[in-house]
Amino acid sequence: MDIFDIRNIEIRDLDSYFYWKKSCHEHNELNGPYYKRDNDEDLRINIENIRKKLKNGITSPMDDKRVIVFKDSDKLVGEVNWYWKSRETYWMEIGIVIFDKFNWGKGYGINILKKWIDMVFDEHPEIIRIGLSTWSGNFGMIKLAEKIGMTREAVYRKARIVNGEYYDSISYGLLREELVKLAK
Repeated sequence: MDIFDIRNIEIRDLDSYFYWKKSCHEHNELNGPYYKRDNDEDLRINIENIRKKLKNGITSPMDDKRVIVFKDSDKLVGEVNWYWKSRETYWMEIGIVIFDKFNWGKGYGINILKKWIDMVFDEHPEIIRIGLSTWSGNFGMIKLAEKIGMTREAVYRKARIVNGEYYDSISYGLLREELVKLAK
C-alpha cells in the first residue's frame, strides 16, 4: 500500500522542515555524519530563501530534493535527493532520509526508495544508471539498498571518519534495464 507522497516542498512544510533539519536529531548520526551541518542561523537563512522562492512562484525551490509526506495527514516524513555523479555519462546518485526514528524499521524506506527511483528515471530519461552511496556504519541503508535489489559495486576502505573512527564508503548501483527487477 502506497501511503507516501514525494513532492516539492511547500510553505506549509517549512516550520517542520526547519525543525527536522537541525543537527540535534538522530537521523544526522546516520545520514552523512562526516559532512559539516548548517548551524541554526545558516539553516534559518536557507529556509527563508526557500520561502522567498515559493512566494515568488517557484514551485521547485530545491531542484535536487523533494520531501516525503504521509498521504493521509501530509505530515513530513523525510526527504529524498539526487545529484549528478557524472553528467557526461548520465550517472546520478540518489539519497533518502527518514527524519523521525519512530518511522525507522517499518519498511517505509523500501516503498519510498523504489518510488523515488522510478520518479528519477521517469523525470530524467537520459540517465542509464542510479547510484546510492553510504558508509559501513549505516546498517539500515545498506540493508535497504540490498533489499530493493541494488548491486553492491564498490567499497572504498577507510574513506569516512565518524566520531574519530574510520569506516568504509559503500556504493550501490542500479541500471535502467534492471529497473523491472526491483524487489516488489
